[in-house]
Amino acid sequence: MDQDTRQVPPQSVPGTVLRRVERWRDGARRVLDDHVAEEVPVAFVYNDEPFAVMMATPADLRDFATGFALSEGIVARAGDVAIERIEEFIEGVEIRLRIPAGRADALALRRRSMSGRSGCGVCGSELLEAALRYPAPVAADVRVTAAALRRALGELRRAQAITAVTGAVHAAGWAALGGRLLLAREDVGRHNALDKLIGAMHAAGHDPAQGFLVVTSRASYEMAMKAASVGICFMAAISAPTALAISLAERASLTLVGFARDDGQAVYAHGHRLVSP
Repeated sequence: MDQDTRQVPPQSVPGTVLRRVERWRDGARRVLDDHVAEEVPVAFVYNDEPFAVMMATPADLRDFATGFALSEGIVARAGDVAIERIEEFIEGVEIRLRIPAGRADALALRRRSMSGRSGCGVCGSELLEAALRYPAPVAADVRVTAAALRRALGELRRAQAITAVTGAVHAAGWAALGGRLLLAREDVGRHNALDKLIGAMHAAGHDPAQGFLVVTSRASYEMAMKAASVGICFMAAISAPTALAISLAERASLTLVGFARDDGQAVYAHGHRLVSP
């Protein structure tokens, strides 16, 4: 028997919108309002010059702006980027930033007209050398127990507010060495979630050399590159790595863990930092 009812979900979660859905389950039909993850163009403009447009979830945008500038090597320190304003338009969001003149000159040399996709952060790079960046080896060296990794993964699952109501976004979390989750950020793009986390870490004063990273996505090249670029030395992903990510991790002294689960994990690079029971 069909059921045609209207159900209003709880108060909306930032980064989500309500949309009408016709849901079919076990032969019954319900029409209701449901939470859906937002995905909008977010444009970064440095010193009045457009640089990139990313498809992203419009939440934690200040963290996103800072983290993107750091992980992309646009600035070396969080203090070198100032967010002038964030403007919302019908078409999307524009973030206008100010960086030192020297950094702006360097940026002009690598400027790319890029339409970022939620699954691809380097799509649209005009030159191979702009797409592939190998950071210097990470100087930090930590030890993470398997129990701490399991604890961080569990706490990250519980910290995903947008995922809980939409099931549509990725998350990145920063954990203390004992496994306690300190920060988490979400986005439709896995690399955007990591950028937001990096920005949040700097805003909160967390040292990238004193903890470890857990992500709900695959460990792609760009995820490994962004982590190593800001001094993170241990990254664990619940899904698989790519061959290029493994190669970068080996060169950058980044511990790369994939298929991280409650019952185990696979270590692909610099496994000395993962301590067995």
